[in-house]
Amino acid sequence: MHDISSSPLPVPTSTALSPIIQVEEAAVMLGGRTIWQQVHLSVQPGEFLAILGPNGAGKSTLLKAILGLLPLAAGSITVLGRPAQRGNTVIGYVPQRRHFEADVRVRGRSIVRLGLDGAHWGLPLPLLQRRKAREVAARVQEAIELVGASAYADRPIGELSGGEQQRLLIAQALVKRPRILALDEPLDSLDLRNQQGVAGVIRQISRETGATVLLVAHDVNPILSAVDRVVYVAHGQIAVGRPEEVITTETLSRLYNTPIEVLRASDGRIVVVGQPEEEVSYHAHRLR
Repeated sequence: MHDISSSPLPVPTSTALSPIIQVEEAAVMLGGRTIWQQVHLSVQPGEFLAILGPNGAGKSTLLKAILGLLPLAAGSITVLGRPAQRGNTVIGYVPQRRHFEADVRVRGRSIVRLGLDGAHWGLPLPLLQRRKAREVAARVQEAIELVGASAYADRPIGELSGGEQQRLLIAQALVKRPRILALDEPLDSLDLRNQQGVAGVIRQISRETGATVLLVAHDVNPILSAVDRVVYVAHGQIAVGRPEEVITTETLSRLYNTPIEVLRASDGRIVVVGQPEEEVSYHAHRLR
């Protein structure tokens, strides 16, 4: 049975000096190919990191390694001082976007509740129903309100827009009050209005809960106002730092091992030019 105590979402304090995530000399191989290697990354409690890079560079692979979903070929990854492992309850995970078809009649609220008792979905839980029903309902409502989905949480999820569905999936990841929120391209396939709405929700979650946020993205612009650092993955290597430190001609040329030009427009946008054709990725990032 899941612990559904009514304690508030954990907010890291100034006494938490140890990294919440530590990656040391890490490498991953898939199908005999090295995806990246000699990766070092230290993430502090409450930090907001965007993981950037071209298609196929290993952004999602890095996130999945932290989640314990992929084995390392070398090095180590620890989460709160323990080896990364599958099913770590301190991490709320939103995988690459799922789409619910129009004929899916399950209510959005029930989708959120799966984050608490999904392992028992469809099975009677009389003990939980008798003793914890109110606490479960309160926890689900808390997560729904946090993502701003109260107005449509009781509608069938198949009737909702892509942005509304994504908010409810984020609520599902939040319902256990995780210390870390990991999102794999949550803005992908959304139109500009929904991108802005979902990005706003993620920024709010970061501020209000104090959770560490790891977000994989192609375009960091919608969430850049909330980002503390970026992790740029390319050609088996990564660079970590503030956006203005990492997204530069010098750093990206080193990562790609080919001349890359970073242009800064008068309105603050950054355009990356000259990436290899097999790893084309357009970036229009607004710096703070």
